[in-house]
Amino acid sequence: MRTGKVAIIGYGTAGQALAVLLGRAGIQVEVFEQAAQPGPVGAGFLLQPSGLQVLWQMGLLDAAFAHGAVVHQLFGQSASERTVMDIRYARLDARLFGLGMQRGALFELLDAAWQPRGQLHAGTRISALDPTLRYLHDQHGVRHGPFDLIIAADGANSGLRGQVGPAQRDQPYPWGARWCLLDASGWEHATQLRQRYAGTHKMAGLLPVGTRPGDPVPRLSFFWSLRSDSQQAWEEQPLTAWKQELAGLWPQCAQRLEEVKTHGQLLRAGYRDAVVSAWSRGRLVLAGDSAHAMSPQLGQGVNMALLDAWTLATQLQQSTDLDQALANYQRLRQAHVWIYQFWSRWLTPLFQSDHNRLAAARDLLLGPLGSMPLGRQHLLRVLTGTQQGVLGKLSLGEDFIAAMDAHLQQRQA
Repeated sequence: MRTGKVAIIGYGTAGQALAVLLGRAGIQVEVFEQAAQPGPVGAGFLLQPSGLQVLWQMGLLDAAFAHGAVVHQLFGQSASERTVMDIRYARLDARLFGLGMQRGALFELLDAAWQPRGQLHAGTRISALDPTLRYLHDQHGVRHGPFDLIIAADGANSGLRGQVGPAQRDQPYPWGARWCLLDASGWEHATQLRQRYAGTHKMAGLLPVGTRPGDPVPRLSFFWSLRSDSQQAWEEQPLTAWKQELAGLWPQCAQRLEEVKTHGQLLRAGYRDAVVSAWSRGRLVLAGDSAHAMSPQLGQGVNMALLDAWTLATQLQQSTDLDQALANYQRLRQAHVWIYQFWSRWLTPLFQSDHNRLAAARDLLLGPLGSMPLGRQHLLRVLTGTQQGVLGKLSLGEDFIAAMDAHLQQRQA
């Protein structure tokens, strides 16, 4: 692969990171992106230490720090202001934290890092693969290739997932969200992800996500839980009625939405649950959400995409046998990902479902679990992306942790 030619389908986080890493390794890269103008899709997100370590390994951590917002705590309350969740990074390691970022900031950071730059085919949707898995066919009937490897990084709704083999699970979640970015000026919880719940059918959240190139105003990422089949009905009700509903749940949050004047300012988000037993077939391999789409309840999507990219690129460079490299990649990543797929599937109904009675168990048990030493350590490792299986840990390098600590000290100074 050191002198090979690789096609990457999709220019999201996984595709971008792979383009950067493979390009640096001297591999010829062509990226195929169906959007005519490639750009960020989705709300702000929380980079965990697992994902931040990948950016550090790529030499991009300082660039991320320049725009991201340090997050020390995840705090959730019921509508009656009873504490449901209080998770603090310092309880795992005082030098660790999350970094809230706008998707636009990470997109531009990775886009600028793709040097030497390969070819980006924008507005090109791949509609079929040649039986040899060496050629691509786009929507215009144009054939591209041959390629030594095709990487499908085309997201949760991947059209190529089924080309690898039948999925064990591949279905949309009944609940999604509406989201937007808000001005963070004066927000008193500048280092916290805060959420407010009413049963399991109402949830609102605010996450500090910093700035992005061309926009120096710090932002908050706001999200509102909503059933996917209720999106149209929500758009048809007066916006003032919904704002009153939000004010009843969380008055301080509702005040932040004064700048929102139309339903269209709040964009739709949907989730998917996809589990595949095989991540590759022949010269085709999956990466990012196409390999392991899951609910964002644990906030791991971007982090997993970065870890996929780093692991796949590393295996392709280290192994002299392509089949062995892909097998190693699947083994390493599945060993890490499966516990997050498991927990996201079982935790999501506690926060987003029609089963309100589950909220009582959530509110009663989640707080005490986080106060017990073993329970707290497990929750923190899951949060930070460092849980490996049931009992294992994904190691973080001491040099990386030192870089995190140095950034904290610099900010405090």
